Amino acid sequence: MAPATPERVSVGIGLCVVMLAALPRFIVNDLETRQTLIGLAIVIVAVVMAINIKMLSTAARQRLPSLLKSLLLAMAAGLAVMALWHSLTSDWFSWQELISNGTTLGLLLHALNLWRKPLISE
Repeated sequence: MAPATPERVSVGIGLCVVMLAALPRFIVNDLETRQTLIGLAIVIVAVVMAINIKMLSTAARQRLPSLLKSLLLAMAAGLAVMALWHSLTSDWFSWQELISNGTTLGLLLHALNLWRKPLISE
């Protein structure tokens, strides 16, 4: 098993946020089975992330707040880009779709940024 890293924890927390952001879409469309499954997935990922946080060294834990700030900025950027995209390409869209798509884009941007950083420092 690979050691816990603050980067993995930040992506895992981002995954929980994305799953939480998808819930309103399932609630509006009365998709109870999907609500239940995603609820279980959120709990499982949150428990695994809590265990990973406990496994982090002190130095790694100190890096986590800056990574979470980066995640928050990436999600805000994802929401802004998706709001712009939907306003330009569609007549109507729901806030449920906006937060779901925006947080997903934000998590993707965050993960790509984490992946890019080691390549730059080499």
